[in-house]
Amino acid sequence: MADRSAFDHDTTTDQVLEGLDLTGRTAIVTGSSGGLGAEAARALASKGASVTITARDVPKGEKVAAEIRSSTGNEAVEVRRLELGSIDSVREFAASWRADHGPLHILLNNAGVMASPFERTEGGFELQFGTNHLGHFLLTGLLAPALIEGAPSRVVCVSSGGHRLSPVVFEDIQYEERPYDKWEAYGQAKTANVLHAVELDRRLRDKGVRAFSIHPGGIMTELGRHLDENDIKMLADRGMGSTMRFKQIPAGAATEVYAATAPELDGRGGLYLEDCHVAEIASDPTRTDGVEAYALDPENARRLWEESERLLGVHFEL
Repeated sequence: MADRSAFDHDTTTDQVLEGLDLTGRTAIVTGSSGGLGAEAARALASKGASVTITARDVPKGEKVAAEIRSSTGNEAVEVRRLELGSIDSVREFAASWRADHGPLHILLNNAGVMASPFERTEGGFELQFGTNHLGHFLLTGLLAPALIEGAPSRVVCVSSGGHRLSPVVFEDIQYEERPYDKWEAYGQAKTANVLHAVELDRRLRDKGVRAFSIHPGGIMTELGRHLDENDIKMLADRGMGSTMRFKQIPAGAATEVYAATAPELDGRGGLYLEDCHVAEIASDPTRTDGVEAYALDPENARRLWEESERLLGVHFEL
């Protein structure tokens, strides 16, 4: 088995899972028809997990699933449609999945959009906040009974070092009053992912469900389809890209797989991980690593949970 204390920037999913057996475990990976999600799904399936791939484009997801079945020999890989920007789609997915599945052991909230032009979801929410946070918040709440049934289980919220671009601006989350800044909006949504994990872990840890958020690192995937040269320059100017060393996809997906499976994380939760380690509080604005204190603040996490329930018109007894 690999020296797990030596995991770093270049560690891959296969190295993270070396020596582990996930037979009998069930996982859902959102946004897994390509990029990091597809790699995470492949890695989990390679160790015997039953995996549900979610995708907006089902034929694309089916192609990925077929490749995973072929490469791993694991036939327990299915595809289901999920559009996180649609409340109806999230509800339909959760209901249909629970109708023909039992316990859930791993939920990887991997899907997302980044730096998109201003747009609103079907429910009227700012697109990045609505998709990256609210869609996953609703999905996780609806699947919570299956996670509790599957305990010990884990939820992983894929955030980003981009959370350092903005806290959650509770006074105007939906950009109804302030000018829209796509990077500020991305930062806000990614901070929300961290806060979601903090409060989810607090609410469910006594029931055997632990939650983590992670920064995958810099990876060139379809997530960056809205980026242009000016965006890359802006990231460098804001300290987000000037020292960034990009990863290949197997390394980019490693931290979310690590958060979902690492035995050394047993009994822990509410943490932000990067490069397959627990991150430190960011203290140097010129560095691209670390987590902002506001993203781990328990009061911010509680407030976001309550605001998310209000926006969605739901209440989870968790």
